[in-house]
Amino acid sequence: MKYVVLIYGNPESRAAWEGMSDEQRAAGLALYQQLNDDLDASGERIVSERLAFPELTKRVGITTDGPFAEAKEFLAGFYLLDCESEERALEIAHRIPEASFGAVEVRPVMGLHGPEL
Repeated sequence: MKYVVLIYGNPESRAAWEGMSDEQRAAGLALYQQLNDDLDASGERIVSERLAFPELTKRVGITTDGPFAEAKEFLAGFYLLDCESEERALEIAHRIPEASFGAVEVRPVMGLHGPEL
C-alpha cells in the first residue's frame, strides 16, 4: 500500500536549523541520507523531496471568504512510500528527524477508485 509522509516545519524549526553549526546541519542531513539509503535498499521509497520555503509558493484558484490555509506550519517535504502496512509507514515516519520536535503526518494514498487495500 502506498503512503505519503508529510513533513511540516514552522518558523521555530526553521530558525533552529538556520542556527545550527555546519557540523550539526551535516549530521542532520546524514540522518536523512541513511533513511533514504535504508528505504532504497528495502524498495519502500518511491520518491522523497524537500520543498522550497513558503515565501516561494504561488497559489492558484479563486479566493473566497474562507476557509483559508493560513497557519504557521508549512509543508517542508514529503516521502512517498510503498509499504506492507500502516504500521511500517509509521515506523518509517518516526525515523524522520522532525518527528521528534515537529509535525510529521502519515496518510494513505488514494487511487482513482479509492484507497489501495
